[in-house]
Amino acid sequence: MSLHPALQSYADAWTHSIDAISELVQPLVEADWNRRTPCPGWSVRDVVSHVIGLDTEMLGDPRPIHTLPRDLFHVTNDHQRYMEMQVDVRRHHTAPEMTAELEYVVIRRNRQLRNESRDPSTMVRGPLGTELTLEESMRRHAFDVWAHEQDLRAALGRPGNLDSPGAHVARDVLLGELPRVVAEEAQAPRSSAVVVDVHGPLEFLRTVRVDIQGRGTLETAPALGPAVTLTLDWETYVRLACGRVTHEQVADRIKSEGDPELAEAILRHFAVTR
Repeated sequence: MSLHPALQSYADAWTHSIDAISELVQPLVEADWNRRTPCPGWSVRDVVSHVIGLDTEMLGDPRPIHTLPRDLFHVTNDHQRYMEMQVDVRRHHTAPEMTAELEYVVIRRNRQLRNESRDPSTMVRGPLGTELTLEESMRRHAFDVWAHEQDLRAALGRPGNLDSPGAHVARDVLLGELPRVVAEEAQAPRSSAVVVDVHGPLEFLRTVRVDIQGRGTLETAPALGPAVTLTLDWETYVRLACGRVTHEQVADRIKSEGDPELAEAILRHFAVTR
């Protein structure tokens, strides 16, 4: 048995992103590890620590026993506290310790993927004691690692891979949240449509239609007379949807047509990561 075909694209995306991260951080001097990233409260070291922690949990390793300091002001909920544990326990690790652990974890994960024979529907452990399918776990993981690769690239001034395999996974993950943002969070009117037109390394146009019951669905067909049309580049879409910037900070990179109040509400709720 080998990796199920439904999982291969997620394994490929993870491999591409983790190799890029390894290449980015390998030559860094100690001071570079302390650079701030767009991820709130996290340095380069913290982002790499988080990526290492994600993969050790994919391997089934036990979580560290560690007490978080009380002064981590960017940590405001249980999900963030859960994620911060793997980060804070490595905050005083040196550059050689970080790169060595990353390399070892990548070797172990590659071996795990080569031997992975489980069905995509197999239930596995998720954050905070939740359970999810192996397919969804690998999908989320590929997205997370690519998003953090982009955090590192921004911090280090090394842009790239906005059209990589991980970028395509990220597009689908983020678009999957768009109907909820439009219909539930922004409360778009019933029997209306909102168009999002994205250009750049990844180009796509999607319509969210809100039905008479107020439910949103995602379509590839353009809408005639949409309530709102938002036009923006792919990098800005990612930064907004991942909560790295507010829409006010990138207002010059977003073109909005239609109902200004609805557009404002959509952009205000655009971030879908926790």
